[in-house]
Amino acid sequence: MTQPLLRVDAIETAYGSSQVLFGVSLEVQRGEFVTLIGRNGMGRSTTVKTIMGMLAPRSGSITMQGLAIHGQPSYRVARAGIGLVPEGRQIFPNLTVRENLVATAENRFRQADAWTLDRVYAMFPRLSERERNLGANLSGGEQQMLAIGRALMTNPLLLILDEATEGLAPRVRLEIWHCLERLKAAGLALIVIDKNIAPLLRLADRHYILEKGRVVWQGSSGALRAQPGVLQQYVGV
Repeated sequence: MTQPLLRVDAIETAYGSSQVLFGVSLEVQRGEFVTLIGRNGMGRSTTVKTIMGMLAPRSGSITMQGLAIHGQPSYRVARAGIGLVPEGRQIFPNLTVRENLVATAENRFRQADAWTLDRVYAMFPRLSERERNLGANLSGGEQQMLAIGRALMTNPLLLILDEATEGLAPRVRLEIWHCLERLKAAGLALIVIDKNIAPLLRLADRHYILEKGRVVWQGSSGALRAQPGVLQQYVGV
């Protein structure tokens, strides 16, 4: 079997004495679109923070291209090929759009079709129009586009989006989904957290459902559509 791009194996993570993750395991293959689904507070963001090195797991392992990254600082996780679009966007408010994009630009893996300013601006023309504006002066939708563009400028092998369309207007949400569809078509591996299940079912290859810090279901979009009771039980839709 092909070695997964990312493998998370039985991680357990806690905030102090409060344990949040209980043996969470998941895999992402190259070019695969995977989701983490569940209600708020069930461990999705904690899983992302553990993958990204913001939290160290008490046990378990995380590998990227077969190399262990668990317990490593976030900058080393990023250098291993993982880009993050964090919940809340967290762009640099006092830098311009252009400065936000070039601040972490890198093509560490010498990808032929690398993400550049021009390519990001082609994906999000609004960012080109707002190139000289400070991050603090952008709308929420523009900030999300900028957060995605900034992560793409690191030319990751895997892109993680935590709450990809939260708080965005319907028109902007649609633009973000179109962006993710294009990224998938380009062969970029994705992990996406979002509350909008319909586009996830349309775009994603596989899903992991978390309940109280445990993976309680995993499978394809087709399998999830065939079991509507699963979503009703664990997500309430």
